[in-house]
Amino acid sequence: MVLAGLEMRKFVAPEFVMGKDARLLAGRYAKNFRATNVLVVTGPEIIKAGWVGEITESLAAEGIGYTLFPDVTPNPRDYEVMDGADRYQQSGCNAIIAVGGGSPIDCAKGIGIVVSNMRNILSFEGVDTIPIPPPPLICVPTTAGTGAEVSQFAIINDTKRKVKIAIISKKIVPDIALVDPVPLTSMPSELTAQTGMDALTHCVEAYVSNASSPVTDTLACDAITQLTGYLRLARENPGNVEYRNQTMIGSLLGGLAFSNASLGAVHAMAHALGGLSDLPHGACNAILLESVVDFNYEASPERFREVGRLLGTVGAVSSPGEEKKAVLSAIRSIRESLGDTLTLSDMGVTRDDIPDLAKKAIRDPCLATNPRKVTTGDLERMYQYAL
Repeated sequence: MVLAGLEMRKFVAPEFVMGKDARLLAGRYAKNFRATNVLVVTGPEIIKAGWVGEITESLAAEGIGYTLFPDVTPNPRDYEVMDGADRYQQSGCNAIIAVGGGSPIDCAKGIGIVVSNMRNILSFEGVDTIPIPPPPLICVPTTAGTGAEVSQFAIINDTKRKVKIAIISKKIVPDIALVDPVPLTSMPSELTAQTGMDALTHCVEAYVSNASSPVTDTLACDAITQLTGYLRLARENPGNVEYRNQTMIGSLLGGLAFSNASLGAVHAMAHALGGLSDLPHGACNAILLESVVDFNYEASPERFREVGRLLGTVGAVSSPGEEKKAVLSAIRSIRESLGDTLTLSDMGVTRDDIPDLAKKAIRDPCLATNPRKVTTGDLERMYQYAL
């Protein structure tokens, strides 16, 4: 028998620079990678906020050219990745900078995969499927939630099958993440709540994952404390850089945790929703977390009890059933404190959608590390719980 905590685990993390104005180092790091023309992958709202202009100015200051790819939408599509790869090759780029939340970062990872391996992005679905490493990737996150800037995951929308695919490989861990709280000050309150709940879901799923380790446990638990302490404050005081920085730290810790311990049923179900209905990923996670914890609780009650404690459950409980109710209530309370009370029905999901969603979610690789074995019927019931 192997004692708890002695199982072999590997841990992968990129270099990252944290702190105010870290984003302005983009040009310096591009120069370190000997970049001559950088593909800047982003979205229109990030450009409007002014953050992309600062990045391109830092490139120009180092004498480095750039090509803008501003066409990334939420839930990045397969054809966006392929269009970005074409832009990269036609412009003679030799490095990539992603500026934005999880969508631009995942799209940038996908572009890097395609330009190095010369195949359609959808052919890389799964774990360790990338033969040739991508070109250098610098990430400048503008949200506190996805953890994509430090993870070995890329999530891409397969528009033909209407499902999100997961590509998981240490070859797509970014070369450097410039983790700066200042861009978060332009985030609207709804996005703050959704990305914050995404980060919190990463932490919970990583902590109860069957691939967790003492290192990922420490990161996940610290991140839960960080996020519960500062998310509401950041939402209510959007221009406060210190509050934003604390949520950024929580998101980064959660990203390192899930990148190495993987995720579970919440993300499998959210990926199906995002692919079928193009719903915001963070909102889906927020809605589904309670139903999945309710299902998984019996598989790891001690760990969920600790999650509840970190979320702020107080007082003695008389039975395991009451204990679970207290944890679920704590999850509900933090959502409500962020002004988030949506259900799947509010998002336009109907009972008729559920069988198709469950069939797609059951094939998601995130289910491999869910603490409890899941069937299609279980998934249908969890979706129904969240309607």
